[in-house]
Amino acid sequence: MIAGHFALAAAVKSGKRDVPLWALMLACQWLDVLFVPLVLVGVESFGAAPGTGGGYGNVVISADYTHSLVGSLALAALFGAIASRWWGSRAGVVLALVAWSHWLLDLIVHRADMPWLPGNLGGFPRLGLGLWERPALAADIELAMVLVGAALYWRAAVQVAARAPGSARLAHVSGAIVLASGLLVLGLDVTGLSASDPLRRRACRGRSRRDLRPRAGGASAPVRGGPAHRARSGSPARSPCRASDR
Repeated sequence: MIAGHFALAAAVKSGKRDVPLWALMLACQWLDVLFVPLVLVGVESFGAAPGTGGGYGNVVISADYTHSLVGSLALAALFGAIASRWWGSRAGVVLALVAWSHWLLDLIVHRADMPWLPGNLGGFPRLGLGLWERPALAADIELAMVLVGAALYWRAAVQVAARAPGSARLAHVSGAIVLASGLLVLGLDVTGLSASDPLRRRACRGRSRRDLRPRAGGASAPVRGGPAHRARSGSPARSPCRASDR
């Protein structure tokens, strides 16, 4: 889910007009902003769900730090604390809640791949209600979120413009941009043309060089967290990599 997160941020903006829209948009993707560099260095990963060819909804994500329950709460609190220095404590709380809403929405769509504690400490059963197992339904719900979020934002923009003569056109333009952007992001995500595939390929090329580490005598040992190590340790093998990625 990408567009759905942005839709929620747009809906919040309609009611919290003193909070900058760009800050809400950043907050709603805060966990994924931190997820990306961890994917690139091989700490976290994502890939096709077992028995699928990947694509929208057919994804398993191994984000044991950014998308753990406790980790997400800590990261959302950090975002809110930083934001409160610029826009006050009330806006900081709003932004912290929007940042944590990312985890709540992911809980609905993800398969059971979200841990309770960072690093999956304790090995508790993973969380995820699995809406992505029905991709068409998930896409319909996300589309509804985009339409509702854009409508709420558009209406609020028109209401603000009514108090500022001459700004009605700008209000309609901004509302149309929010709607079109949400539909574009959703379309790219559903059709598999989003940035996730290049990110996955880049992460896989780096992982293929790191997975085996030379040992004395020329043997190799599996790197902790790599596919070979997960197979030996009993962790689910969730490599995002295909042969064509390496």
